[in-house]
Amino acid sequence: MGPKLMKSIQVYEYGDIDVLKYEEVIVPAPNENEVLVRVYASAVLPIEWKIRKGFFKSFFPVSFPYIPGSSFSGEVIAVGESVKEYEIGQFVFGRNTKGTYTEYLTISEKELILLPNGLSFEDAVTISGGAATAWNALITEGQIKSGQKVLIHGAAGGVGQYAIQIAKQIGTEVIGTASTKNIEFVKNLGANQVIDYTKTQFENELNEVDFVFDTVGGKTLEQSWSVVKPGGKIVSIVEIPNAEKAEQLGVQAMKPSQLPSKEVFSKIANLIAQKKYKSTIFKSFSLHEAREAHKLSETGHGTGRIILKMNDSYKQ
Repeated sequence: MGPKLMKSIQVYEYGDIDVLKYEEVIVPAPNENEVLVRVYASAVLPIEWKIRKGFFKSFFPVSFPYIPGSSFSGEVIAVGESVKEYEIGQFVFGRNTKGTYTEYLTISEKELILLPNGLSFEDAVTISGGAATAWNALITEGQIKSGQKVLIHGAAGGVGQYAIQIAKQIGTEVIGTASTKNIEFVKNLGANQVIDYTKTQFENELNEVDFVFDTVGGKTLEQSWSVVKPGGKIVSIVEIPNAEKAEQLGVQAMKPSQLPSKEVFSKIANLIAQKKYKSTIFKSFSLHEAREAHKLSETGHGTGRIILKMNDSYKQ
């Protein structure tokens, strides 16, 4: 018999960080094709505080109360009767649409991925919404090629840190934009050039860029049109680029529409475990500190990923 109650973050209405309620709730029971996971870590993604504030409610409504979060890692502690691929005691990670700021969660076995040896729980949660997002935008849909000049905006962030490494491994010339305090961090990730956006307008420094990867949006995306060459690409994970402008300039522009596959998750997990890619954790919080984690995420100036650790006593 497993635990009957668990700690969880519940949100009952849109609002500021005070709507994140740390409460005790009933542990969910897995259906026949589901697995019950004891969560050890969860990522705190920027989209989560935007959802909490109601920025997307017109096209992405939520049902209250809800548990925030999507990226998790942990241990299988129970399996449904029809589950074939997983067993109790295995370490797993993945993306869960039912929320991850919680001590336990249920998830379909089809959506679960085994944690490879050498990959920590903390590193695993940087994949969904981070490494997998970058991989999908650059490789699966963007199809970057060796020898191209690639500009990455927000290069120090949870997505940008991986985008730099992925683009570099493909064999591109990588240029990143970052704030002053993050210049060395982005250089150490492998960028050929880093532009300090607090001091220099990148559009005055660059031209003939083959590929722009935008994780910022707004003014940054708008200014990117002037640096990409005809036949080049602009891919934004934040907003849909102006199709009319793209046609006028002879540029391909898109917002990725696919979710990364399990195969992509597994490939990236193994690359991190093999030290081919490096993950960076900006700061860790306990589950009851979710408000502080969201507050930090809203500043938008971190290096790497903010995470929640549900249990400090686990052994891996």
